[in-house]
Amino acid sequence: MKTNLRVIGIDPGLRHTGWGIVDAAGSRLSHVAHGVISAKGEDLATRLHDLRQQLSAVVIKWTPHCASVEHTFVNKDAVGTLKLAHARAIALLVPAENGLPVAEYAPNAIKKAVVGVGHADKSQVAHMIAMLLPGSKVEKADAIDALAAAICHAHRAPALARMTAVAK
Repeated sequence: MKTNLRVIGIDPGLRHTGWGIVDAAGSRLSHVAHGVISAKGEDLATRLHDLRQQLSAVVIKWTPHCASVEHTFVNKDAVGTLKLAHARAIALLVPAENGLPVAEYAPNAIKKAVVGVGHADKSQVAHMIAMLLPGSKVEKADAIDALAAAICHAHRAPALARMTAVAK
């Protein structure tokens, strides 16, 4: 299959960051790779440094054309939300350091792009990933979410490119 676009999706997390890469040729998608980065270290700075190094290695190895990052889910725990925001900053920084355009999507937008419903549950997203990317065998929730983010952008990128071209 001729590849038009290779997208890395990133589901940021301080302890576990999911990543997934898809190739898109028109409306056809194919699974390239996926995984979960488990940041090591006792303190925040060390974990962020490790996350940056590991995510950089993924980007360098798989050479995506662009990145899609899930927005941070804000919850009642302000400290937890702030720590997650640090990991999200790394998820935005690494692709930008490698010259990739970065798109950001809300969790509901990602679910709607993959499942057709913005409030789909994790099992529905996992089922659709298996259907859209046959043979991918994704078991970890963080990698499933990352692949969903990549698929969301793969579906939206052509329309965004057309809108940008018209605006110029």
